[in-house]
Amino acid sequence: MYLTKNLVQQQPSFRLRLPFVRESRGSYQTQQPLPGCPKIPPSLQLRQYQRQAVTNWFANNGRGTLKMATGSGKTITALAIACELYQQINLQVLLVVCPYRHLVTQWARECEKFNLQPILAFENVHNWQSQLSTQLYNLRSGSQGFVTVITTNSTLIGEGLQSQLKYLPPKTLIIGDEAHNLGAPKLEESLPRRVGLRLALSATPERYFDDFGTQSLFDYFGPVLQPEFTLRDAIAQGALVHYLYYPILVELTETESIAYLKLTKKIGRSLLYRERCRDIKSNVSTLEDSEDLKSLLMQRTRLIGAAKNKLYALRDLMTTRRETTHTLFYCSDGSLETGERSSLRQLKAVVKILGGELGYKVSTYTAQTPLQEREVLRQQFENGELQGLVAIRCLDEGVDIPAIQTAVILSSSGNPRQFIQRRGRVLRPHPSKERAIIYDMIVLPPDLDRETIEVERNLLRKELRRFVEFADLADNAGEARMKLLDLQKRYGLLDV
Repeated sequence: MYLTKNLVQQQPSFRLRLPFVRESRGSYQTQQPLPGCPKIPPSLQLRQYQRQAVTNWFANNGRGTLKMATGSGKTITALAIACELYQQINLQVLLVVCPYRHLVTQWARECEKFNLQPILAFENVHNWQSQLSTQLYNLRSGSQGFVTVITTNSTLIGEGLQSQLKYLPPKTLIIGDEAHNLGAPKLEESLPRRVGLRLALSATPERYFDDFGTQSLFDYFGPVLQPEFTLRDAIAQGALVHYLYYPILVELTETESIAYLKLTKKIGRSLLYRERCRDIKSNVSTLEDSEDLKSLLMQRTRLIGAAKNKLYALRDLMTTRRETTHTLFYCSDGSLETGERSSLRQLKAVVKILGGELGYKVSTYTAQTPLQEREVLRQQFENGELQGLVAIRCLDEGVDIPAIQTAVILSSSGNPRQFIQRRGRVLRPHPSKERAIIYDMIVLPPDLDRETIEVERNLLRKELRRFVEFADLADNAGEARMKLLDLQKRYGLLDV
């Protein structure tokens, strides 16, 4: 289905030339644009890697995926591309698709700096649909020069927005923010095929255990443009701050160890079946089994995330750090037995330890926190009224709170994307931050039998590689690596 559809996708009908991206402060514009039309802010100075990204996208004829480290300025780079397109071909529409509502408002703030007046197309369709219809009509009639629309993934698939996409002119740029999400089948099918100019943004565009979805994403937006901008690059060029990394090793309880062993055996059988399907080139079986495998991995991740001993480790850690400010606590998002209820139980337990026992000023920050309240919490966190925020997932992607100085990660999924997104949240520069500190709770797998030891070694190898890479880039690299040595020795992974 995807291959057939992707073969007929529309290519840009106009020729793009390589841009002249100025290094000095000031805009590309030679004349004042109309209200709501793209304009580079006079004070903006693009970094060298951002200028290179703009050039690379134009060189690929208006298609491509920017794989840039979290916090390195993908939003600004994308808006600079929109400004250059406005200069070159008189771009008429900018459509930005984000995974979450709070990212819509964050994009809106950035767009306004670029002279844009965005329509925020999310939540109640009656709040924005008539406004969008009117502006698209004005654009066609020549009474309006530019339309900017920022929407969410969930709104994209709805009839309200889908009915409007057919009226987008050829000179439209679609930007997929945190674009890895758009590789999911229903979302990928909803992307407008008539739009030829396409830009994907993500520090982690590859989808976890989903090669098919990853390829669909690249088929639509275009490949990852070289060179990639890595975490090492971002720190070296000052786009992200230096950091200290402290792994905290945590043991499972006896009950948790038994559940862990059962899940690991199931994962091993699923992996074996997956390999057999690949050998006989059974795509359908492979896809179905991938979903089963992801479900098993998620169950095990939730079990690890909610491990009881993490609460004891947290209490020990924060007892001597009660004066620490600007701290973010990442909690589990569920467990094998009780799903979301478990995530809330850990969240409440963390708040009880920090606020009740230690007198630490914290507040929760979850998907249920209203947008207005999130902004209040962000400001209280910035000015120090709150010492910490206790979060579940919703601070993983795109949220810009550069004042974060310390992160305590109680839970990480096996998905490398989450690990990368979270560290990027903490390493964003801020005037009061010289370097960041990250405490990472890593659960030690229990002793396993011969049947499961190889499965565990193969799974752990990938995850340990991320920990080791992150340890190596830390200012205390030697100390961090020594902490991981016991784990490497236990599973014969000293080569990682």
